[in-house]
Amino acid sequence: MLSPPHRQELAEALLTELEKTRNAIHVYEEMTQPVSPENAIGRVSRMDAIQNKSVAEAALRQARSKLNALEAMAKRLDDPELGICPRCKQPIPVRRVILMPQSPYCVNCAS
Repeated sequence: MLSPPHRQELAEALLTELEKTRNAIHVYEEMTQPVSPENAIGRVSRMDAIQNKSVAEAALRQARSKLNALEAMAKRLDDPELGICPRCKQPIPVRRVILMPQSPYCVNCAS
């Protein structure tokens, strides 16, 4: 269980991570726009642009998944079980909860 000061620290960390993740999603969405065939960028450059788009799409999926997990954690801030691993029921170190707020699990159960 997290103490009130640790919950406050977690809330602040969550706000920061939510903002960073939303900004990253915005950037990735811009990077995943279709590559226009009428661009006279050359065949190799066009292939690079398509490859970069694929990488950005994967990053976008990960960022959206992280955002969902962060939002779920934000909803749990008042949960008395916050800081307890839902799998093994053991306390999660406070630093892990604050540094990895998107993960509800301890290190052992997360892997």
